[in-house]
Amino acid sequence: MNEIERRMGELYGELARHSRLYYEKDAPIISDAEYDALLQELLKLERERPDLARLDSPTKRVGGAVLEKFEKVEHERPMLSLDNVFGAEELKGFADRVEAAGEAFVCEMKIDGLAVSLLYEDGVFVRGATRGDGRVGEDVTENLRTVKNLPLRLEPPVPGRLEVRGEVLIPRDQFAELNRTREENEESLFANPRSAAAGSLRQLDSKIAAARGLGIFLYYLADAEKLGIHRHSDALSWLAVRGLPVQEAWARCETLEEVEAFIEKWREKRYGLNYVTDGVVVKLDDIFLWEKLGATSHAPRWAVAFKYPPEEVFTRVLSIDVSVGRTGVLTPVANLEPVRLGGTTVQRAGLHNEDEARRKDVRVGDRVRVHKAGEIIPEVVGVDLDARTGAEVPFEMPEKCPACGSPAVRLPGEVAVRCLNRGSCPAQLKESLRYFASRGGMDIRGLGGKLAEQLIEKKIIGNLADIYALTAETLKSLERMGEKSAKNLAEAIEKSKKRPLSALLTALGIRFVGDKVADILAGHFGSMKALRGVSEEELALVDGIGPVIASSAAAFFRDKANQELLKRLEKNGVNMIGEVKIQQGWVFSGMTVVFTGELTSVARDEAVLRVKELGGKATGSVSAKTSLVVAGEKAGTKLEKAKKLGIRIINEAEFLEMLNKRVFKDSRPSSEVGGRVPS
Repeated sequence: MNEIERRMGELYGELARHSRLYYEKDAPIISDAEYDALLQELLKLERERPDLARLDSPTKRVGGAVLEKFEKVEHERPMLSLDNVFGAEELKGFADRVEAAGEAFVCEMKIDGLAVSLLYEDGVFVRGATRGDGRVGEDVTENLRTVKNLPLRLEPPVPGRLEVRGEVLIPRDQFAELNRTREENEESLFANPRSAAAGSLRQLDSKIAAARGLGIFLYYLADAEKLGIHRHSDALSWLAVRGLPVQEAWARCETLEEVEAFIEKWREKRYGLNYVTDGVVVKLDDIFLWEKLGATSHAPRWAVAFKYPPEEVFTRVLSIDVSVGRTGVLTPVANLEPVRLGGTTVQRAGLHNEDEARRKDVRVGDRVRVHKAGEIIPEVVGVDLDARTGAEVPFEMPEKCPACGSPAVRLPGEVAVRCLNRGSCPAQLKESLRYFASRGGMDIRGLGGKLAEQLIEKKIIGNLADIYALTAETLKSLERMGEKSAKNLAEAIEKSKKRPLSALLTALGIRFVGDKVADILAGHFGSMKALRGVSEEELALVDGIGPVIASSAAAFFRDKANQELLKRLEKNGVNMIGEVKIQQGWVFSGMTVVFTGELTSVARDEAVLRVKELGGKATGSVSAKTSLVVAGEKAGTKLEKAKKLGIRIINEAEFLEMLNKRVFKDSRPSSEVGGRVPS
């Protein structure tokens, strides 16, 4: 085996692994730029030795595998990827190949998200699918319904069948907040916005997708010629007129010089957009030429993606602080000499934990290389060891909490160093207060980090229950708090008392209990009273609750201080009852229901809600635990799987009949039919 053959084998293995992590797990471990570099190296070697190129080479592929948990959707026309170019010379090569007719181009910002195809019938959104492997994608219709800027009905309506394509994204501010929350919950962080968007859209529970604040921009109109549209620029305008979201950062360019000017214009300006872009997509404007030029196995010949180089800068570490989070975790943070990076001035960069700080050996005084993870979060990439003078000061994790002076310990099996003074550590209380009031928790608008700091420093608040003793008069006395703001905040506090039990469970900040787990707990137990007395063993039996979560939640409810907190919250009028009471004998009690195909008489979201209201739960995949499958029109692989497993299958009319009955008369003992009755 020669050197080229050996290296190609290595690249095939490495790229396959990274593709699985990127497309199927939504958990990449290298940057897009690093992946592109490996792909370009392989492409170069394949050109040198085409006889060694594999048929399944990643240079010939579009995306990743289709996940089995979703129904499959076969695309009417392939959803291809784009070839990349990385400089002016390669861009000119593309232009020379396609500019024979002197045609104009359209430039659009390349969005770092997940490609989807949307289907409308007579102006109504009926189906959405991921790109998948380019020919078969995943049906993610219900999750796409939660994307707020996607119209579910077109105005004016478009008769007949309409397919459009675009990119689902997560805004910059949402991404930063999402990762901050995940870090507080000690969950793995999303590597970039694309992973966050993909991970959100491929959830079986659409509530999770809804909570992520996803957005979408459309960039393709199928069968444009049938609508009398012959230019891509006109197609984009046509989409926008009908209320379909199209990004504003696009332009029609008559010449290559105008294309290059667009690329330069947005090189820095793109950082002002509230979504991440890593380049510019350049397309021929004339749609007729698209068909004429055709495509390779994985990319069209009439379009290309110009990729901006990843931005990294050098700066110096002035000091290293340690912040204390909501769960008591101590996190080292490097304070930097201010430096311009990705459109903003960066002064701080997280070092994640003690092990990471040691691995990188970042010292005070070091010259370090910094980039923005996902073009958003400042991160120290490495140290310039050649620049060291010997005066640099190594970092040591403190033995005491910098906020309260309590011992800082590293528990067995954990990477985090933690302050265990949960009850009175001001830093933990401040973060707990901010988290409690956040939109995913008790949704107390106006109660942010700075106000929380004031309330704690002035000793107005000593624990979370004290929030409900605040009055407009008390709030008015605080700095930068006018009479109207104080009144609005007092009203928001009062309103938060009616939040659902699942929101309260999220807001309490129980370790490993995020919104999804909180929803499971609230739905299963039905009341805080039932949860207060629950054992670790009982929790572990709940579907969706693993042993780690069960142990953490049981420990929280056993804790005397937490028991007292819950009593005070209840006394102050905070809702402690689940929004859906699951009763024995209701028509779907104890049943796991799966919907497949299209329902015509009731919306899918409404059907799922009715199942929950009548004692059951709805999931997105068929398994041995499934009790019932409701098959609508055009039912797919879920129906076939249900038949193989011998699961009961009903049609939409039978489902509606069950809804009307509400109470299920069954000869089986109640222990076989229902779940736990909430207190």
